[in-house]
Amino acid sequence: MCRHRRCRRDRRDDAATAVMMTPEVSRWLAYWPSPFTYEMAIARIEAAREWARRGDALPFVVTDKPSGDVLGWVMIYRDEENRRRGSLGYWLGERHHGKVYMRELAPASLAAGFGLLDLDVIESAAQPENAASIAVMRACGMKPTGERMVYAPVRERYELCRFYEVQRSRSLA
Repeated sequence: MCRHRRCRRDRRDDAATAVMMTPEVSRWLAYWPSPFTYEMAIARIEAAREWARRGDALPFVVTDKPSGDVLGWVMIYRDEENRRRGSLGYWLGERHHGKVYMRELAPASLAAGFGLLDLDVIESAAQPENAASIAVMRACGMKPTGERMVYAPVRERYELCRFYEVQRSRSLA
């Protein structure tokens, strides 16, 4: 069982985040390089907290419920051009892949994004080869909207991604 909590400054989160960002995890992420240092983790967490303070993001650290150990991250970012749209990003450390944690957390994160950021649409994307991430998006009711090239700064190249989105349900409005 896992849970997510609002992003806060905790040295354990900094260290765990740095250690978990392995090449296997980073290969699917456009903005999380490997190696990922402790200092980079501190800067990323502080930036996420600032985006949250401004109302531009909901960052969550994913933790193991019994132990409190960090498993990964989920964040919903507000679109800068259309503040009623957002983007869902997520990752888990390698040891936690294949355990359906994200299928449990993604729907709760989407509900929080719709409610707390007052979004109408949330999208997410993954490379076509990232079957696990695509399965997560489908499992939370996201529908495919097409493919497009996305710049991945950590690899300094454009990559093809499949996009999915979900709209705020009438029951959340």
